[in-house]
Amino acid sequence: MVSVETDNTEAHAQASAAAAGEPVKRAYVRQMFSDIAPRYDLLNRLLSMGIDRSWRRAAVAALGWSRRPAGRYLDLCAGTLDVAAQLASQPGFSGRVVAADFAEPMLRSGRGKGPAGRIEPVVADAVALPIRAEACDGGLVAFGIRNVAGLEAALAEAFRVLSAGSRFVILELSTPSIGVIRAAYLFYFRRLLPFIGGAISGHATAYRYLPESVARFPECDTLADRMRGAGFVNVTWRPLTFGIAALHVGEKP
Repeated sequence: MVSVETDNTEAHAQASAAAAGEPVKRAYVRQMFSDIAPRYDLLNRLLSMGIDRSWRRAAVAALGWSRRPAGRYLDLCAGTLDVAAQLASQPGFSGRVVAADFAEPMLRSGRGKGPAGRIEPVVADAVALPIRAEACDGGLVAFGIRNVAGLEAALAEAFRVLSAGSRFVILELSTPSIGVIRAAYLFYFRRLLPFIGGAISGHATAYRYLPESVARFPECDTLADRMRGAGFVNVTWRPLTFGIAALHVGEKP
C-alpha cells in the first residue's frame, strides 16, 4: 500500500519537473488546469485579493485596440475568458476576440462571459495556433505564457498571427525586488498560497506549481530580450503593484 506521504512527494516532484520545463510540462499543465477550472476564478480573486482585475485592465489598455476597434484580437492561454470578456466589453469595441487555450474545461468554465458573439473560444496549443498568418490586429496573454512548453515557439506563433503594426501584450507574475516587500511576498507565495489554493481547489500540487513556475520563468529584462528575439520591436515593460506582476508590450514591425 502506498502511503499518502509518498503520493504527495511524487506529486510535488512532478509539479517541480513541470515548472522546470521537463517533457511532462505540457501534459501536466493541461490536466492541472482542467482539474481546477471550476474553482479557478474564485481562487484568482481570493489569492490576489482582487488585484488581478486591475492588472487585466492594464493589459487590455496596453493593447491599443482603439486604433482598430473592429479588428480581430488574440487572447492567448485564455483560460476562463476573463481577459477576452473584458476586451470584448470595452465601450466602442466592435471586433472579435479569438480566445485560445489547450485546456477545454477552462474555456467551458468561462462560457457566458462577455457580449454574445464577440468571443470565439478555440481549443489550441499556444505553440501551434490554427490561425492564418497576420490574421489578428493585436494579441495578449495574461498569466499563461510561463505555463507554455516552449516560450520561444509561443512567441514565434504570436508574431506569426499578428498583422504589421499590431501590439503583443504579456501580463505575468514576477517577484518584487524591494527587500521588505519581497520577503513578505515570498512568505505568502511559497507558504500560504499553496496551502490555501490546495485546500479550496482540491488539487494537491497546482498551487505549489504556481510559485515554482514563477521562480523559474525568465526575469523581466530577459523576457523583453526573448520578445525582441522573436521579432518584436519597441519592447517595453513595467512593474505592477510593487513588482508582483509585470506588463510587457511589443510591436510587430
